[in-house]
Amino acid sequence: MILFPAIDLKNGQCVRLEQGDMARATVFNLDPAAQARSFAAQGFQYLHVVDLDGAFAGKPVNAQAVESMLQVVSMPVQLGGGIRDLNTVEGWLAKGISRVIIGTAAVRDPALVKEAAKKFPGRVAVGLDARDGKVAVEGWAESSQVTALEIAQRFEDAGVAAIIFTDIARDGLLKGINWEATIALAEAVSIPVIASGGLASIDDVKALLSPRAKKLEGAIAGRALYDGRLDPAEALALIDAARAA
Repeated sequence: MILFPAIDLKNGQCVRLEQGDMARATVFNLDPAAQARSFAAQGFQYLHVVDLDGAFAGKPVNAQAVESMLQVVSMPVQLGGGIRDLNTVEGWLAKGISRVIIGTAAVRDPALVKEAAKKFPGRVAVGLDARDGKVAVEGWAESSQVTALEIAQRFEDAGVAAIIFTDIARDGLLKGINWEATIALAEAVSIPVIASGGLASIDDVKALLSPRAKKLEGAIAGRALYDGRLDPAEALALIDAARAA
């Protein structure tokens, strides 16, 4: 079970959004590399990074900030936002990103996901961000007409490493993870699922470690870490204890 601390990049800064709305951004750190170093020092073992500007632009925008993080931490980093072609996938993996997350292109160009996953086994994840059950694309600015489950099933035998499932309605609002939808997705596919959106407190970490969530690979923590509602030491100790048991 992995707890992924999140760094979302906007204008080269570390921010958190509310419900994916770029106009509702709170800046938490002007130096993403310093934030990444802080998460490493706290004991986290895997970093989750999103290039928000890239998600809207359809290409990497905050590459300099991402590269600065890669220089200061040795833990694996998964990156999403603006990854829409094979060259971008290859470029990021060559620079040291452990796993790329393909979101919009997973809806619009599923062949890309399959090709990338085949070429780079274990290093391609799919980001499925749902609003009212339907997957949103283009940095969540547009909604598609397909469900997260429909898209996840497209990639069942493609070698995708993980699915990051976000409930947009809860993202950044500290209302707790949508366990029902997340666990239902995890139980319906064989691909490991990571919960995202709304993680609010140590209670969510406990829920993540409960028997019903056993199929989940982990969860992403954002705002709760930044505003102090979630104590990293307490959360990681719980996970370590569960792992040892």
